[in-house]
Amino acid sequence: MMLDIYFDDRTENVTGDILELIQDVLNHAAKMEELSGNPEISITFMTDEEIREINAEYRGKDKATDVISFALEEMSEGEVAIVQEDDMPIVLGDIIISVETAKRQAADYGHDERREIGFLALHGFLHLLGYDHLTEEDEKKMFGRQKDILSSFGLER
Repeated sequence: MMLDIYFDDRTENVTGDILELIQDVLNHAAKMEELSGNPEISITFMTDEEIREINAEYRGKDKATDVISFALEEMSEGEVAIVQEDDMPIVLGDIIISVETAKRQAADYGHDERREIGFLALHGFLHLLGYDHLTEEDEKKMFGRQKDILSSFGLER
């Protein structure tokens, strides 16, 4: 099982080593989460201004943020699950990361931007898998899982 990750760097600032780190950490997470099949995601890197527009339009929050995920597998009531063919990729969804916010946060946390972007990609990926942090209980579960994956991968925040 390997994740198919499609990168779209609208900032033209994301280096190959960052893309490689994301690929490694998300494949590690996919193994730990026991994903099967050919899961597929896209990751778009953008500016604060671009992510602010998306945040305002889809989440009603008119400000820049670090990461936004759009899961495609979520079914609302009354929807019929698509029967997955063996060789068909499962599209999990899209992750959008603001490179500008990631840089600022990396400086605030005192680590490099590579590590921060890796962390944000994992955070977004866990959202695509259905993790959330709306309640304290969910937050504990999600952040605990995030920590386990990062520790076993060797990328602490």
